[in-house]
Amino acid sequence: MLIRTATPEDWPAIWPFLHRIVAAGETYTYPRDLDEDRARDLWMLTAPSRTAVATDPDGTVLGTAKMNPNQMGPGAHIASASFMVAPEHAGRGVGRALGEHVVEWARSEGYRGMQFNAVVESNTRAVALWRSLGFEVVGTVPEAFAHPTKGFVGLHIMHRYL
Repeated sequence: MLIRTATPEDWPAIWPFLHRIVAAGETYTYPRDLDEDRARDLWMLTAPSRTAVATDPDGTVLGTAKMNPNQMGPGAHIASASFMVAPEHAGRGVGRALGEHVVEWARSEGYRGMQFNAVVESNTRAVALWRSLGFEVVGTVPEAFAHPTKGFVGLHIMHRYL
C-alpha cells in the first residue's frame, strides 16, 4: 500500500465512498445530505494542512485521511485528523496504515499532540484502533451524536501526545 498526498485527480475516487459513509450517518457529524462541492471543500485540504490517499499497487484508492491543526492561534500546536476507508476495502489494514501515517506526519510537522474531536462511541472498531495507536478517551460528550439506529450516543474526544 502506498500513502501519498491526494491530488484533485483523486477526488472522483474519494467522493463515492465518502458520500456513502456520510449518508449512512453512523460515524461522521457531517450532514447526511452533504453535497459534493461542500464535501470537496471540507476534505481536500491545502498546506499547511494535508489530505492523503492510501492506494494499492494498481492505484486504486482504498482510503483517505485529512490532517490539520485542531485549532487556530494558540491552539495550533495540536493536530487533528479525519479518516475514511472505502467499505469494500475495510479489514485490510488501511485505517491503521493511515493512522500511523498521520501520527508520523503530525510529529514531523512539530505538533505536540493530536486530538480527535468527535469519535462516535458506538464506532467501536475506530475507538479500538485509535487506542491501539496510543490515543486515550479524555472525555465523552453524552448523547452528542444522533445515530440512525442506536439513537443518541456519545462523542469521544481522544488525544495522544507526540
